[in-house]
Amino acid sequence: MASDYRPGEVAELLGVSVDTVRRWCDEGRVETKRSPGGHRLVSGRDLARFLSERADVYEPESLPAQSARNRFTGIVTRVERDKLTALVEVLAGGHRVVSLMTREGADELAIQPGDLAVAVVKATNVIVEVPRS
Repeated sequence: MASDYRPGEVAELLGVSVDTVRRWCDEGRVETKRSPGGHRLVSGRDLARFLSERADVYEPESLPAQSARNRFTGIVTRVERDKLTALVEVLAGGHRVVSLMTREGADELAIQPGDLAVAVVKATNVIVEVPRS
């Protein structure tokens, strides 16, 4: 059974303000119901539908076509180079994605903190965890 979420929880999960979530609810973009106490609740199923229909995730037009579907556009927040490797951190939608790559690769990209980047994750093993009820 899908959970219900308060607007504050939705806002925290999506990295937006509570006012934004309330506006989406008022506009009918996110359906709500009322708790016995009169508070708004967003059903998990409706939230999933809303998120899957959103097409406003920014990606630069110059990216090549790829088969990878797990793409996170964000800002480079850290680059650490040593002799052979480089650690590159991208903050994308409130999520920190870290890549360990060759120093040569980082140098060819000329990647620096503040650059726009897309972290592409293509893996055969993805672990999904859910909170205990």
